[in-house]
Amino acid sequence: MTVLSLRELNRATLERQLLLRRSERSAVEVIDHLVGMQAQAPFPPYFGLWTRITGFRPDDLAQRLLDRSVVRIVLMRGTVHLVSAADCVLLRPLVQPIMDRSLRTNNQHRDEIADLDHVELAAAARELLDEQPRTAAQLGPLLAERWPDRQPASLAHAARCLLPLVQVPPRAIWGRSGQPAYATAETWLGRPLATEPAMEDVLRRYLAAFGPATVADMQTWSGLTGLKAVASKLDLRSFRDENGRELLDLPDAPRPDPDVPSPPRFLPPFDNLLLSHKDRTRVMREDDRKRLFAVKNAVLPGTILVDGFLHGTWRIDRQKNSATLLVEPYRKLPEGDADAIEAEGRRLLEFAEPDADHDVQIAEVDQ
Repeated sequence: MTVLSLRELNRATLERQLLLRRSERSAVEVIDHLVGMQAQAPFPPYFGLWTRITGFRPDDLAQRLLDRSVVRIVLMRGTVHLVSAADCVLLRPLVQPIMDRSLRTNNQHRDEIADLDHVELAAAARELLDEQPRTAAQLGPLLAERWPDRQPASLAHAARCLLPLVQVPPRAIWGRSGQPAYATAETWLGRPLATEPAMEDVLRRYLAAFGPATVADMQTWSGLTGLKAVASKLDLRSFRDENGRELLDLPDAPRPDPDVPSPPRFLPPFDNLLLSHKDRTRVMREDDRKRLFAVKNAVLPGTILVDGFLHGTWRIDRQKNSATLLVEPYRKLPEGDADAIEAEGRRLLEFAEPDADHDVQIAEVDQ
């Protein structure tokens, strides 16, 4: 069985993630290709699309949220994702086991909702949300009118688990803010959820965007278990990684030369590239993984890739009329990469802060 080196695995993944070169595809096409983008915070997907699409502008995504071509909804791993309308109705039924698990295991809410009639609660919440979108703070007290002995926050949590709830604009519209307000996916999109979604098709798409990958990688990405049996039904090619693990892949998927150049890339907070494999060494060293995920409250910062691998973090500091991009490398940058990072960083500032004076500061490291 062919062994894929770490660099071969890295370059194959970056090619499929549209990170070796920017794509000419539309925002919706890229979101579809990536099988969604993690969107715990409202604006990271804008940066994730900018780093992957030639000439991407904020309105390219904002308008798609407004015309309902894409939506924000809890999906893989029980986290908020930005997905196309088509993927919303396809994926949401597949991840219901994750939502059911949250009903049983959430320490804050499980005792409050354990003995409730879930069908009755879901019907009541759907009726309220189909009247108009509501925030959790609005929905909970309305549900508590029917169940006055229960905490409103727990009732709202149960509704989010039982129903396919999308976060509606102006949430996540570039330059705007506000608490998440929810509507049912069926009402917001004007279409029903898929009745027989095929996990086999989803795994093929996962491999097209994240492969080659192990079954454990697939389960880490999705938050689901039992995928070995699903993967066994697919016509896939098998490889081994340098540690002997079996990697599955689409037969004709791109696997570039390991020496193909990988330009510096600025990834947004929570980018799925960093979260969608059990073994993440294809894009980061183990010591860098520990350093990155040691952040407080699991709030990941923006990260930089140098030669295809995690090499540090970034953030933008906006002060009145100026915007400074602060880059903190994890180690000394290879010769010439600092200039490339500064140039890409200035392009990032032109995208994110077009009305400000720009500066890029790269922190000095000893080794």
